[in-house]
Amino acid sequence: MIRFDDSRCTGCGVCVKVCPRGALGMREKNAYCISYETCLECGACMLNCEPGAVYVTKGTGCLGAIIREDILKTAPRGAGCGCGTPSSSAGGCC
Repeated sequence: MIRFDDSRCTGCGVCVKVCPRGALGMREKNAYCISYETCLECGACMLNCEPGAVYVTKGTGCLGAIIREDILKTAPRGAGCGCGTPSSSAGGCC
């Protein structure tokens, strides 16, 4: 799950830039999640948010990517979850 604290958000947009899936956007100088389905809950936004305005609870985002690739075949094999580790590599995703 991803949450935003608008009172801490400075509108810098770093979280939007580091999101591997483009799930975040800016609205009225505050970050928000464009698509919760697209969000992998990888935590890149939270790790790069200096003001601490983004909170991510690790969830099933990476698992969802593996299911889409390997079970449902709705994503290209090896596309990974966006965490930087392709699911086809040794050690798997995340």
